[in-house]
Amino acid sequence: MTVSIILAAKGREVVTIDPNATLAAAVALLAEKRIGALIILGADRHISGILSERDIVRALAERGAPALDDPVSRTMTRKVSTCTEGETVAAIMERMTAGKFRHIPVVEQGRLTGIVSIGDVVKHRLHEMERDSAAMHDYILTA
Repeated sequence: MTVSIILAAKGREVVTIDPNATLAAAVALLAEKRIGALIILGADRHISGILSERDIVRALAERGAPALDDPVSRTMTRKVSTCTEGETVAAIMERMTAGKFRHIPVVEQGRLTGIVSIGDVVKHRLHEMERDSAAMHDYILTA
């Protein structure tokens, strides 16, 4: 199974924010959309970073409440691991586990086409296992 199957099921909407927006604005957007990460797009519309809840917690721990007035660019993770729609779910699961991150932007031909979270991957795997279990159950009953 590939990333494209997950995107087909969940949709391709990606919530982004400008690198000059404040961390407080990012927190409000995360809460409003009920998501765990934002993609930061530069002027060229390419990914310049990702901001996760973990990044925000670290910034608050290091700089306290004044961090909320800082631009997102100060707190975001600049080295962003991405994937393509053709990559397997197993491959991105391994990368997410090894890198200890929970969100991976999907990029095709330099364009952002979606984002996959570890929750999306787990949901997909559970559905896959349920289908396999049902198929085996049906096979046993008809054998």
